[in-house]
Amino acid sequence: MTIRALPALTGALAARAEAKPSDKALAHWNQNVRAAAGDGDASISILGVIGEDFWGEGVSAKRVAAALRYIGSKPVTVNINSPGGNFMEGVAIYNMLRQHPEAVTVKILGIAASAAAIVAMAGDEIEIAKAGFLMIHNTHLLAYGDRNGFSDISETLAIFDNSLAGLFADRSGNRQDEVAAWMDAETFFDGPGAIDAGFATALLPGDAVKEEKPSQPTALRRVDNALNKAGWTRTEIRAAFKEITGTPRAAVNDMPSAVDDEEAGDGLDTLRLAAARLSLLRA
Repeated sequence: MTIRALPALTGALAARAEAKPSDKALAHWNQNVRAAAGDGDASISILGVIGEDFWGEGVSAKRVAAALRYIGSKPVTVNINSPGGNFMEGVAIYNMLRQHPEAVTVKILGIAASAAAIVAMAGDEIEIAKAGFLMIHNTHLLAYGDRNGFSDISETLAIFDNSLAGLFADRSGNRQDEVAAWMDAETFFDGPGAIDAGFATALLPGDAVKEEKPSQPTALRRVDNALNKAGWTRTEIRAAFKEITGTPRAAVNDMPSAVDDEEAGDGLDTLRLAAARLSLLRA
């Protein structure tokens, strides 16, 4: 059994609502931070957005479940560098780790924000880099619907936020109203601050973290990031890329050809057309 008796989290999002990392969390996230040394087979790396994204990347509850089945009844190390993502995926991952039969050690290598902070709370031991961050805030959603739908979503979010405040309070030993105020303010804690506030138990050794060479994002991924920042939902972004490429993943991996430059203009025109059509649909 794990060392700590942790509360379960429950809830379900309305189908018309989508979650995304906050802009502040993304600004604090250095996606090139990794563990300097591996932790063997009994480790899980959460080094991206929580929940599977359009590209088939991100860390989903399904992937974590598969990793835990492979690890079996052994202590597990969870390395985290994530700006957050899908709230319910984070809750599902937290509950899986909470139910793991052996000790869970969480290592925050860079940042554990939003949904990733929820996951981090499942650790029996929570170690954080001195230059790392932990961020807690209220549940964020992109949603659509009429006033009745938004009223329902607001009530649901209040339930989620109260549940999260209770979890963070239980884990840290702080009063729930104090934690709720931190969540309202979208509060960032550095490594020592997270320990002082009770959200972490120790600092990582200085040599436990490394920074890899930055990778250059593809053109389509840059467009994806820009549309996400502009407030487009994942459904709208998927529709745009489907219209642009037909088969998005194949298009990203195509080898360059002699006609690429000539076709680039057509691709941009198609993107503009798709954006215009979706803007009409969103109006």
